[in-house]
Amino acid sequence: MKYLFIEYPKCSTCQKAKKWLEERQVEFEDRHIVENTPTKEELKAWSQRSQIPLNKFFNTSGLVYKKLNLKEKMVNLTEDEKLRLLSGNGMLIKRPLLISEKGVLIGFKPANWEVMIGEE
Repeated sequence: MKYLFIEYPKCSTCQKAKKWLEERQVEFEDRHIVENTPTKEELKAWSQRSQIPLNKFFNTSGLVYKKLNLKEKMVNLTEDEKLRLLSGNGMLIKRPLLISEKGVLIGFKPANWEVMIGEE
């Protein structure tokens, strides 16, 4: 099975996740979240398929999120506005992301990743 690993290479959590995948010899396509930001269509599809609300895709501890004061604005944003924000700036997206036919994972929790890649 092929996985799509979306990361920001300078992020320490992304580095840990990548190392974790490599140690398990998991084959994946590596994608830079800023240079190749997920599109509105991709984000919408991932949210729908995984049933993860769009709000969970936001990097709420990031500087861009705080600078735009999104905590207060989030309640009034439409789905389309959220998708536009996320697809317009990769730094707004929580990372890393691991995407496969099995599902979508946001952030790095090794136990969840083990389930996704079929380890026990």
